[in-house]
Amino acid sequence: MNRENKRKQYQKGYFKTHACNDSFTCKVCGRLIVPEGAGSNHRNHCPNCLHSLHVDEEPGDRVSDCGGIMEPVGVWVRKGGEWAIIHRCHRCGKISSNRVAADDNPLKLMAIAVKPLAEPPFPLERLEQMVEIGGYTSTEKTK
Repeated sequence: MNRENKRKQYQKGYFKTHACNDSFTCKVCGRLIVPEGAGSNHRNHCPNCLHSLHVDEEPGDRVSDCGGIMEPVGVWVRKGGEWAIIHRCHRCGKISSNRVAADDNPLKLMAIAVKPLAEPPFPLERLEQMVEIGGYTSTEKTK
């Protein structure tokens, strides 16, 4: 069922209060995604490649006309320790956050989490230079 038919069939905000039991094919990796295994009633991204589609303006409303591919660009830890994926839309640039699902690919999640450490915005040699000229060292205590 495509997004336009879903919009006609359900009232605005329907998915905020009702489970989404539809299967879908990931637009990025091509896998068939089923709702089982997510650990919640709302499957909103591919558990294999972690990409999503920009279909909501607010979680569950399905009113966005963008339809762009939402790329996983980061992770953050919510209050209580639950992880969430930060997605950015390739088409319009909107940034949103989605709960990690129970069956999400743990290697992809970790790769996203460590990317800032693996690819810092400055040369790693700069850290060595800072230590040599008297910058912060690991034995220095914070006041």
